[in-house]
Amino acid sequence: MQQTRTPHVVVIMGVAGTGKTTIGPLLAARLGVPYAEGDDFHPPANIHKMTAGTPLTDEDRWPWLDAIGEWAHGRAGLGGVVSSSALKRSYRDRLRAAAPGVVFVHLTGDRALIEDRMAHRQGHFMPTALLDSQFATLQPLEADEAGVAVDVSGSPEEITARATAALDDLDGPEDPRGPR
Repeated sequence: MQQTRTPHVVVIMGVAGTGKTTIGPLLAARLGVPYAEGDDFHPPANIHKMTAGTPLTDEDRWPWLDAIGEWAHGRAGLGGVVSSSALKRSYRDRLRAAAPGVVFVHLTGDRALIEDRMAHRQGHFMPTALLDSQFATLQPLEADEAGVAVDVSGSPEEITARATAALDDLDGPEDPRGPR
């Protein structure tokens, strides 16, 4: 008898250019849950600032994080994947306050690889000039945070497979006796 697991609500995080918008939908499809694009939760003023190359302040981010947290809370017990840079511990804490069971998948990679990918993507409002501020702001997941780090080298399918395996490892082995 196979144990049934409650699907995770996963926040796919990382600096701009790590592939959140590419990997998020692939991971959601692999997990059989819906995907929400974190950028869609930004108010227009935030998009205008980022398009102009102006980094967002924490005050700019709170309404955005609250909206993502509300979506994640609504998916508790159902599962889902949502993208959010979630660069600071305080941002992740805010998301966890709204949706305590969220799990983070931190997409990580070499700065040169990420900058190259950003330079070749089309139709995105985040200029490569903001990459330095993203790396300066980044606070990687800490040991007490539910989540995994996944390297972004390779194809989207390879990255998604690594993320899925890391989430499975995070869950631990299934009890062969079934649910208890």
